[in-house]
Amino acid sequence: MYLNQDQLQHFEGRGFVLIENSLTDQDLDPVIEEYQAYIDQRAHQLLSEDKISQLYSDQPFERRLASICRENNEIYPELDIMHLRGKASFEFLKNQNLMEIVSSVIGPEVTCSPIQHIRAKLPAGLAPGGGDAHVAPWHQDAGVTWEEADPYFILTVWLPLAEATEENGCLQIIPDINGKDLLAHHSKAGMGTTIIDEEMPSQPALTLPMQKGSILLLNKKIPHRSTSNNSDTVRWSVDLRYQKTGTPTGRPFHPDFVAYSESNPTSVLNDYETWRDSWIQALEESKGVQTHRWTTTQ
Repeated sequence: MYLNQDQLQHFEGRGFVLIENSLTDQDLDPVIEEYQAYIDQRAHQLLSEDKISQLYSDQPFERRLASICRENNEIYPELDIMHLRGKASFEFLKNQNLMEIVSSVIGPEVTCSPIQHIRAKLPAGLAPGGGDAHVAPWHQDAGVTWEEADPYFILTVWLPLAEATEENGCLQIIPDINGKDLLAHHSKAGMGTTIIDEEMPSQPALTLPMQKGSILLLNKKIPHRSTSNNSDTVRWSVDLRYQKTGTPTGRPFHPDFVAYSESNPTSVLNDYETWRDSWIQALEESKGVQTHRWTTTQ
């Protein structure tokens, strides 16, 4: 599905476009099934160690992890894409339908940035320590890369694996400022990288509930946030970045790869083990690196 002219103009003018029914169950379900299988495996381990009282195997994808984490939440930090490193997740990063949408904006040579996440936002209070890194304060994605990436276009792609609602913490954005400069941020302890109060735009926020199969494209200058999950289900989402091949990612210590190329299709990374091993090596070698540019304050 390539974007039409109206969608491209909307993105160019307002800094975002929401495309409904753009991905199918066939696109998304392999990722869901991969996570279901991992959670099932870990649930059996936890049960065998008397850390949970039951498997909760009768519960659907949106509920099972929350039920397990109410008893023991040690699975939670293992689930982001660079930690679980599943094959279906890797294949989705260069999914054909997704690449048609992305290349409509970026052009025919596309690199997958190392800023790639699969987020399981738990109901409030269930994440380890009572906080949740998937509850993001107001920020621009341009603000969470090193300065090397500032001159270059990077596309944010956000999509839910299950319904994202206002109650469970869907995204909120402030559109129409994509032509402006990077706003000043700070990295606040216990909160993450956030726009400083004095820099926050005055425009009202736009709340964007989304169904499975929809995709949100964001310019990296658009302020956005993700609020707390006040439901009893897990808000599952995928958060990715793509850019023109050959441009710096702003995360030189983590692996990128060519996801789509019309001029040189053989340059696309199709070897899962190479991608998996590159993350293992990068996470080990980048320990202690300050991933964001802003100094942490109390």
